[in-house]
Amino acid sequence: MRSLTLKLALSFLVVGLAGVVLVAVIVRRQTLLEFDRFIVDQYQADVIARAGDYYTEAGDWAGVESILRGRRGPGGGGPGGGSRPVILTDTSGEVIASTVDDGYRGSMNYDDGATASSDPLPIEVEGTVVGYVQFLDMSETQDLRETAEAAFLDRMSRAILISAIGAGLLALVLGAALASTISRPVRELTDGTKALAAGDLGHQVPVRTADEIGQLAQSFNRMSADLAHSTQLRKQMTADIAHDLRTPLSVILGYSEALQDDKLPGTPEVYGAMHRQAQHLNRLIEDLRTLSLADAGQLSLQRRTVQPGDLLEHAAIAYLPQAEERGIQLSVTAEATPAISVDPDRLVQVIGNLVGNALRHTPDGGHIDLAAALVGPRVVLAVTDNGPGIPGDELPHIFERFYRGDKARVDDGSSGLGLAIARSLVEAHGGQIGVENVASGGARFSIALPLANGNGHAAA
Repeated sequence: MRSLTLKLALSFLVVGLAGVVLVAVIVRRQTLLEFDRFIVDQYQADVIARAGDYYTEAGDWAGVESILRGRRGPGGGGPGGGSRPVILTDTSGEVIASTVDDGYRGSMNYDDGATASSDPLPIEVEGTVVGYVQFLDMSETQDLRETAEAAFLDRMSRAILISAIGAGLLALVLGAALASTISRPVRELTDGTKALAAGDLGHQVPVRTADEIGQLAQSFNRMSADLAHSTQLRKQMTADIAHDLRTPLSVILGYSEALQDDKLPGTPEVYGAMHRQAQHLNRLIEDLRTLSLADAGQLSLQRRTVQPGDLLEHAAIAYLPQAEERGIQLSVTAEATPAISVDPDRLVQVIGNLVGNALRHTPDGGHIDLAAALVGPRVVLAVTDNGPGIPGDELPHIFERFYRGDKARVDDGSSGLGLAIARSLVEAHGGQIGVENVASGGARFSIALPLANGNGHAAA
């Protein structure tokens, strides 16, 4: 059987039928036992009542045996039709009458071979015990099937059988319905994986329930969407790399061909332009290498315990000439923050990237603030400018590789990987990086880093 629906339906049917059969057998057996016990109890009560009535009328037990033998009992066919073995004794235990076939006489003795089914039951007349009745061998009651009680039991058995058949059919219908309900989302997931394998990235399956299968469908949808997004980013990254490589290579090839054909004299300006394009290529290759190491988890960090303020000061000094040239004020505010365990060179690279990005978007005469503060269990480094800020629809993508919010902007010589590298380096330190627009205008990039423990390592 290759169908999950059929397997589940048959499983439900087998379980249902097993339960129905077990219940039917137990109910029928218990019904027979209880009904037989009821008949026997009724018979015994009737014998005791008749014996008491006889004694009340006759004043003694003479002739009482005719009452015992003439009484219809379990297995008896009516008056004179026989009865179950019964022994009647007086108060001293002497047998007065007996329906035992071989004639039971003498004192009542349990060692004489008769099988007693109960203790002697007293016969009372006006509150006085006048004798005892002993019922023997009351276990054989299957011949009740020939009586009206047997007909009732037959009707009960048929009702149980019909109920069992109905329950089995209901189990089959419900089992098929439940099997279809369970297997349907599984089939949809199977079709979804086939579509994904066929290249339909981003394929979504319906989420029909909130149980484990529904959670599996949600996970599949997220995986499919992430895979489609990653593929799109990879394609865009490939195109951007090709574009960023083509431009400097075209410049270098153009100058080199012109120099080779003596169409352009070799001047310092020409060689300087070629050198700048070669540097741009080198930066791009180095950035790609850094990202690949970070993705593979092989980015080496030389951690040291440093003060956050020293890192900010170092980055500010590096960009101070560019800021002064445009009249932009660089300020550093470092509270009394604890030390952090980081790779200073890598983290200065991150802060420098953020400051350089802020310089490109801050108007002349503006200001850029670098600050460090303790926020909860982490130290937060922030770079804030008073530029135009970042459009809201671009904020979620700002750290993507080669992402450019302004598609028409002039190439500024950067690789387009700076913020992506910054995020990778911060995450390698066990930190987080984010960006937001400030109410007064401009954008704020923040880096949250764990504190250093006593061993000089980042605290968990």
